[in-house]
Amino acid sequence: MASEPLAGKRFAEVTDLKTKKDWAKFIKDLIDTYYPRSKRITLVLDNYSTHCTGAFYETFKPNIAKRLLDKIELIFTPKHGSWLNMAEIELNVMNKQCLNRHIDSREQIEIEIEAWQNQRNNKKNKINWQFTDKDARIKLKKLYPSI
Repeated sequence: MASEPLAGKRFAEVTDLKTKKDWAKFIKDLIDTYYPRSKRITLVLDNYSTHCTGAFYETFKPNIAKRLLDKIELIFTPKHGSWLNMAEIELNVMNKQCLNRHIDSREQIEIEIEAWQNQRNNKKNKINWQFTDKDARIKLKKLYPSI
């Protein structure tokens, strides 16, 4: 799952596993298909082990891996802070609205998720992010220096 919260876009993909190669291919697809003219893309990620620069070199030829890495900036949420990741919020919405029942096959899951994604994207549903600097200084107190 990837989310562009200010534009009300999300991109979901169904994979059998959550491997480094799956992630690298997903990010390549985002860059090449949806943001080919972007000079720099900032990705806010949780600390899942597949989210690493090495995934690109394990998946693609070095020149392709470097091209992709030159286009992205990776920012990781604090450990145990994946709730800061807006894609996690979208995953929660998707689970409640789309995957909250038994679905018989992977093919049906893909159909359901694509329909959900298209509906949310067409409506330009945005995340109502209300976490402020003041909240961060309280919630993430140990990450801020004391004065």
